[in-house]
Amino acid sequence: MSDDVTLLQESPGQGVVVIGRNEGDRLVRCLQSCAAAGTCVYVDSDSTDGSVARARALGADVLQLDMSRGFTAARARNEGFKRLIALVPNIEFVTFIDGDCELFPDWRADAVAFLRSHPEVAAVCGRRRERFPAASIYNQLCDIEWNTPPGVARSFGGDALIRAEALAAVGGYRDDLIAGEEPELCVRLRAAGWQIWRLDRDMTWHDAAMSRWSQWWRRNKRSGYAFAEGAFLHGAPPERHFASEARRALVWGAALPLVLVLTSTLGSPWLWLLFAIYPLQWLRIGAKLARSGSPIPWAHAAFLLMGRFPEAQGGLRFWFGRLMGQRSAIIEYK
Repeated sequence: MSDDVTLLQESPGQGVVVIGRNEGDRLVRCLQSCAAAGTCVYVDSDSTDGSVARARALGADVLQLDMSRGFTAARARNEGFKRLIALVPNIEFVTFIDGDCELFPDWRADAVAFLRSHPEVAAVCGRRRERFPAASIYNQLCDIEWNTPPGVARSFGGDALIRAEALAAVGGYRDDLIAGEEPELCVRLRAAGWQIWRLDRDMTWHDAAMSRWSQWWRRNKRSGYAFAEGAFLHGAPPERHFASEARRALVWGAALPLVLVLTSTLGSPWLWLLFAIYPLQWLRIGAKLARSGSPIPWAHAAFLLMGRFPEAQGGLRFWFGRLMGQRSAIIEYK
């Protein structure tokens, strides 16, 4: 490790929780970017690449997660938050960030100022950017996905600045969720009367490090699992959390292909024309994305449509596990 590494400095009343496993140099950059974010707790999930030693050398308080209890990112964030409260009992705001991300220098000051001037807001997020969007189509798709509209938002992702009071009042993240824990938390925050905002500010750099089709498939499979479980938990009115996403995945990724295959066996070659529904859907989505300004509308549309198949696989995995009374292990893509 270079001699010019700046140790993390404590800032009473504020803090940061970083979670990670085997992030290597990305973790070093993450922790360095958090130097001004307050007392830092790093929650490690069984790293074997020296992450624990690196974090300690940077001045972070390191919490090594007990992996015998099973791992979820939600549980890691909760335990990090508990440790942060123990270290800083008067904690006001907490920054949550994944170990493969880096904070933009001006983000925290803008986010804190916004929360202090908007007491009805529980959490703020900003623009997450991919560090290497040109490295692969999968990284570029992630960069497009992160670009959500500013203003009142329904949810935030893994990186956010949260009012500690609000997080504690709703009981934190759900430890048992293997994916989609951030939107689920936001459902409960909104139900408690809080708002979520997305500021028009750059927040973090992210390194998806996706270069293979199999990684993209697993990431979408995880999303499908999150859609199904989110709809199971909060899909009823008025919230309808992930209800349309879960339904869309099962219809386009499972039910419709099954119907088309079964119908095509009836003998008439004209029935094969029913498969044209997929290219027609691609044209519809691509035209919509082109109007909205997507930099790669037709490739984007193709991946959105193809993504319904792994999403359906993830959704069916949730429902099968629910039927069998089994919890799924985490679905990782890197």
